[in-house]
Amino acid sequence: MAGIKAADVMKLRKATGSGMMDCKKALVEAEGDFDKAIEVLRKKGQKIAAKRADRDSSEGAAIAKVNADNTAGVSIVLACETDFVGMNESFVAMATKLAEQALNYTTKEEFLASDFGGITVAEKLIEQTGVIGEKIGLNDFTRIEAPYVGSYIHVGNKIASLVGLSAKIDGIETLAKDLAMQAASMGATSLSYKDFDPAFVASETEARIAVIEKDNIELKRLGKTLKNVPQFISMSQLTEEVLTKAKEAAKAELAAEGKPEKIWDRILPGKLERFISDNTTLDQEQCLLDQKFIKDEKKTVAQYVSSVGDVSVVNFSRVSLG
Repeated sequence: MAGIKAADVMKLRKATGSGMMDCKKALVEAEGDFDKAIEVLRKKGQKIAAKRADRDSSEGAAIAKVNADNTAGVSIVLACETDFVGMNESFVAMATKLAEQALNYTTKEEFLASDFGGITVAEKLIEQTGVIGEKIGLNDFTRIEAPYVGSYIHVGNKIASLVGLSAKIDGIETLAKDLAMQAASMGATSLSYKDFDPAFVASETEARIAVIEKDNIELKRLGKTLKNVPQFISMSQLTEEVLTKAKEAAKAELAAEGKPEKIWDRILPGKLERFISDNTTLDQEQCLLDQKFIKDEKKTVAQYVSSVGDVSVVNFSRVSLG
């Protein structure tokens, strides 16, 4: 220890982020050789990483970054084991720096193999596992490209989202931020109902109806109002034939109520709108464009986008902890 200078310890600490005592021990083991000391610390990180490989790393920081001309964006989740580490300023700073570098790559594999201060990103994560003492990993990596890309990071770095738009128009910054915030807050998984697999919709319909029917058995026993059992859950199921039948059923209802036929045209649009709303719950939950806009629930997201100008949503992504 006698030949190790404090300045060398500080230099190694700055280079690796390791604790003071770990840096001192590494320099002693390396007989003062700086590069060998770094290798000692890396080997320590590898050993710790191997021991913690099966640990759950569901905390961390979700970060989104967009390039200078807003034509590409990436979002990553740098994961760790505890929120104490995940909220640490140094950890978030590292996650941010990694996200900035990730902008230069199109795949997670390319990014992990890229150089990060003389070692690969993958090696850096192992090194930091040794430094921090928790399993550190890259749990998510997404990239989107579009004529305009916007981003949003939810408070606490728990969720990060990206939205790609078809054109740069007036007000595009606000629109992109609103949509990225919508994606982060409301958890959409698809852009539109048109993206759903028919088999998924059929399976989800069956499952949802089964749940409601089971709930209704208990509600009936308690003498409470039963839940409505929907025929459908997505616009993808509402064919012209289905909508025509719904319209005819609405007319029959109006006739039974004794409503004058001359006012039906004023009532029918509202009834059809209600029918569609009641039978597209899957879209409203999972499709970004079909959700209610969080800043004005009288509009869908698609209606909000149309109100801004001649622009459309090309793609989006959302990453989160867990």
